[in-house]
Amino acid sequence: MATIRLPTERGVEAFTLSPGRDFPRATPPFPRVALAAAHVVADPLAEQDPWLDAKVDWDRTIAFRKHLWSLGLGVAEAMDTAQRGMGLNWTAAQQLIRLSLDAAKDTPGAVLASGAGTDHLTPGPDVSVDDVIRAYEEQCAAVEGMGGRIILMASRALAKAARGPDDYVRVYDRVLQQVKEPVIIHWLGEMFDPALEGYWGHADHMKAMEVALDVIAAHADKVDGVKISLLDDKKEIAMRRRLPKGVRMYTGDDFNYAELIAGDAQGHSDALLGIFDPIAPAVGGALAALSRNDLSTFHGILAPTVPLSRHIFRAPTRFYKTGVVFMAWLNGHQDHFVMVGGQQSTRSIQHFAELFRLADKAGLLRDPDLAVSRMRQLLALHGLA
Repeated sequence: MATIRLPTERGVEAFTLSPGRDFPRATPPFPRVALAAAHVVADPLAEQDPWLDAKVDWDRTIAFRKHLWSLGLGVAEAMDTAQRGMGLNWTAAQQLIRLSLDAAKDTPGAVLASGAGTDHLTPGPDVSVDDVIRAYEEQCAAVEGMGGRIILMASRALAKAARGPDDYVRVYDRVLQQVKEPVIIHWLGEMFDPALEGYWGHADHMKAMEVALDVIAAHADKVDGVKISLLDDKKEIAMRRRLPKGVRMYTGDDFNYAELIAGDAQGHSDALLGIFDPIAPAVGGALAALSRNDLSTFHGILAPTVPLSRHIFRAPTRFYKTGVVFMAWLNGHQDHFVMVGGQQSTRSIQHFAELFRLADKAGLLRDPDLAVSRMRQLLALHGLA
């Protein structure tokens, strides 16, 4: 097997890769809805200011969505994994959504939902709650006008403008009354985006949950589900058990997804996860095993991916996208490790080395020789050739 010298806390040591793993291929229907929040592929040759501009390689970006669909997963488009509001602006997000919708039409069975938020509205003291409502209305109308299904994203502008829970209720009431089809509400925690701290009008997540549950209950016919990204399985389960009948819980917990998807006697979570982007080859087989009630195989496939996910999403969690794109580069889905906003610089070489080891243990390096070659390029860039 291939061997590479990687940095550790003790110095640089040899690491021998494991034998490759072939995951069982499976196609829907699955016993859980499984949406992967997909990343975008930057265009490294475009003339730009890397920290300010968002130049995207659209062909490679759409090819990756087709890869996810080929594995039986749905795609959650233009979300934070795609660096939405963190390099990718609303103008580029609209183009991304439009191209993905076009590709979905040509892909039998493709499932796609797209983020609508307020990121074209810059938060500030002069932004009112009415401004937030109009911003949501604009983006929702744009997504629906393209024929898309909405994921209603959390709003930085609302977090800044709201004076308490009643302002959140007012905004979501107005927006949900107008949408044509049921939406997925996304509650993104402050660990993913510090600007969203205190969302729903409370710093305490359990108090915030009460506000969110009241909103959902009042509009259950317009809510397909809620995705919470709080990295706390107990909070997710507590909310899941109180959702109105027919409203799904989409786990956004990249630390505890295996157990939450498996569920318990009182219910389970579906999934809308950023980690499904790099671990997609493992997901279909795991869900197929779950459909047979084969929990041993389900956990046997997913359990080795959890340490990898916890490492990718470690604090500062908002930098997880760097690990997602690093995996795509290692696995040949793109020819470079360059990201929108220059985000490839947000993690250390020690972080990448451990990610490489964990990806190998999870069987997620599909071409070990290619992965070793690319890892050596990164090591050389850090003076470790």
